[in-house]
Formats: sequence, structure tokens, C-alpha cells
Amino acid sequence: MKVRRSDRLIDMTRYLLENPHTLIPLTFFADRYESAKSSISEDLTIIKRTFKDRGTGVLETIPGASGGSRFLPYILKDEAIEVVDNLIEQMATPQRYLPGGYVYMSDLLGNPKILRQIGRIFATQYLNQEIDAIMTVSTKGVPIAQSVANYLNIPFVIVRHDIEITEGPTVNVNYVSGSSERISKMSLSKRSLKPKSKVLIVDDYMRGGGTIGGMASIVKEFDAELVGVAVVAESTVSKERSISNYTSLMRVDAKDNAVYAQNGNYLDKIYND
Repeated sequence: MKVRRSDRLIDMTRYLLENPHTLIPLTFFADRYESAKSSISEDLTIIKRTFKDRGTGVLETIPGASGGSRFLPYILKDEAIEVVDNLIEQMATPQRYLPGGYVYMSDLLGNPKILRQIGRIFATQYLNQEIDAIMTVSTKGVPIAQSVANYLNIPFVIVRHDIEITEGPTVNVNYVSGSSERISKMSLSKRSLKPKSKVLIVDDYMRGGGTIGGMASIVKEFDAELVGVAVVAESTVSKERSISNYTSLMRVDAKDNAVYAQNGNYLDKIYND
């Protein structure tokens, strides 16, 4: 059905936003709106300029018979700083202190707006990098993984501490929990991840790094490649971690019935690499 240009621009923008990292042929839009390819090209030029000016992302145009357009979402440095500063402000309150040096974050990680912002920040770091799957551990890492996977438009897989019968055959590993320093077990369905996959691990909070180390072991068991590790917050404990190469949005310390928060290493990792 032929539509007005204003309606066409709105619908094209919506489609691109909902299908990031996907190559869309010019003929797809031309057929969709019953419009000439030259008109569609002009529309895409407008959308590309607007995305860039607003810091929404980059719209790649690939010439040739097999070419088209591909939207790659990102977040600019100034906006990312504003997002993390807001997180730090909300984190650094005594009400978030939990006995044992833990921090309450569930309300933040249940907020759709905050999850979208976190997803955009981590997706920006891997904007031009090949990733096949996001990996996280149940349960608090799941919404973060889903957000990052949405912006990269790839699947996410969930590692579990308890074996679910609905998962079928699983790969199991033992790991040393960084927080309790005890041996624990985690598992992942054999159907979840293909061999040689490039995997990004994400999680909500990292203390000693034992849980993430366990997931890294699972990645190896699948003969896959660990591309990176991203966490929303890391503890400021001085003990040595089992993971050294990671990205964090915040460094958080819970002691003396108070919570202290500061910037993580994301600025160096994402905007200075």
C-alpha cells in the first residue's frame, strides 16, 4: 500500500529500531511502501542524519545488489555518563545496604528504562564486534542479558545453578564462589550454545568473580570463545579476582550500614579503547 512520505519515515524508523544489526535490502522498503528506490534512498538519508545528530546510532548503507541498510544502536559518551551518574546517585543510599556486605539492586534492574540504558551502553562497546550469544546466570542477570541481546539482536542463554528437567542434557561445571568461597555447580543445556560461538558474559554484580569464572569455564566446555565480560556493578573489595578483563558501570562498597558508589571502568573500556 502506497503511503505518504511522513508516514513512511515513521514506519521505516520504527522498523529499523526494532531490527538492529540486520541488513535490510532497499527493495524491502520499496515493495513495502510501493515507492521508488530513489525515494527510499532519500528517506534513509534523512533517518541516517537524524540518528547521528541525536546520538541514537549509525545507519550503515551498503551498496550493491546484495546491499541495503543496517542500524547499529549506540549511546554517546555524555549520555552514558549521565546514565551512570544517575545510577550512582540511586545506589549510594543507606537503604540499599544488606547484611554481609551485599547491596539491594532489584528495583533498578526491574526498571525498563534503566535496563534499556544499560543495554545500550554495553551494546556500544561491541558495536562492530562479532558476537553470537549473550550468557548470564539466573536470576538477576537475566533482564540485563535480555536488554543487551535486544540491542545486538542476538540470542541470550541462561546458566542455572539447579538442573531443570525441561533443559534436557546439560553441561555442568564446578566453580568456587567468590562470595562464600565454597564449591558450587552450574549448568547449561547442551542445545543452548553452538560450538565456536563468540560469547559475551553479562551479570548484575561481581564480587570475587567466581560466578563469572564458572560461566567462562562453561564457554570453554562448549568449545566457544569468550569475547568479553560486562557487569553493572563490581564490589570494591581488595581481594584478588579470578576475572581481570571486564567492563563495569559502577564500583560499589557496602560497609558500616552504608553503601558507597563510584564510576566503574566503563569510560576507559568503551570510549577510550
